[in-house]
Amino acid sequence: MQETRLDTARIRAARRVIDPVFLDTPLYRCEALEPGLGCTVSIKLETANPVRSFKARGTEVVASLLADKGSRAVVCASAGNLGQALAWSGRGRGLDVTVVASRFATRAKLDRIRALDAGLELVDGDHEMARERAAAIARHDGIRLVEDSLDIETCEGAATIGLELVDTAPSFDTVLIALGGGALATGVGHVVKALAPEVEVICVQPLGAPAMTHSWRGRRVVTTDSTDTIADGVAGRRPIPAVLDDLLLVADDAVLVQEASIIAGMRMLLDHAGLVVEPSAALGIAAILEDRNRFAGRHVVTIVCGSNVDVPAYHRWVGAAPIPGS
Repeated sequence: MQETRLDTARIRAARRVIDPVFLDTPLYRCEALEPGLGCTVSIKLETANPVRSFKARGTEVVASLLADKGSRAVVCASAGNLGQALAWSGRGRGLDVTVVASRFATRAKLDRIRALDAGLELVDGDHEMARERAAAIARHDGIRLVEDSLDIETCEGAATIGLELVDTAPSFDTVLIALGGGALATGVGHVVKALAPEVEVICVQPLGAPAMTHSWRGRRVVTTDSTDTIADGVAGRRPIPAVLDDLLLVADDAVLVQEASIIAGMRMLLDHAGLVVEPSAALGIAAILEDRNRFAGRHVVTIVCGSNVDVPAYHRWVGAAPIPGS
């Protein structure tokens, strides 16, 4: 494999600074899902932790390095999960954390950021506008800007999931990874391709937020003017060139799925796995639902990456979702 920005030795070292509450998350075969999907399915559950997503694996690395350097303040832009994670990691290390988010972000995520004692600034736009505002704050105040996926710590923290997959999973041949900014996909993809290169790495993105997938397919950055998806955690419009370069080296495929499939995936995870998940976490199941023939006979691992849901919206989506195969 050609070299990405990531380093496997640093990824192993990251495990030593990440709070153990975020490590060695459940990994298990979910037989109840299999009749409806037509393949063997294992779940890597990244929601059973204090911030209910995988993001703290990266923010733990960031916050540890900042604390070691004597830094006292940090800012990030977030759709919600990164902000919660940075607030949690920063609070434990005495960092003053500011999160910039869209006013239209999931309310439960914003409320949790406030509850974790972070400063929260809202912008009247989407996540890309929040990124611009966070960068402006960092320049004005002279503090560290954490840029998800661009900052290698966020990718290498997420990559520790990959270590757990290849070290503990029974034989599997495909891993399905939600694709947004790219930290999760490049991190897990790097480890899988370095240590289990025979495993197929498939990234999944909503049809309504396709920028990174289009970029991967075209091998150049492709931006979009807007997004239209319930999967707010992966709804970026402007891929980061360096992250795309890494993704091109580790991803075997990138696919787009429809909103109806995402909702059906959420319903399946509730009905057959007892899991309440946010839309981004159902992308892997959605990919199988849309192409059962492709995955027939395979052992697929899907990373369930977050469960911070807007409860009224979740009830609307899942309550209206048809049960696949019914």
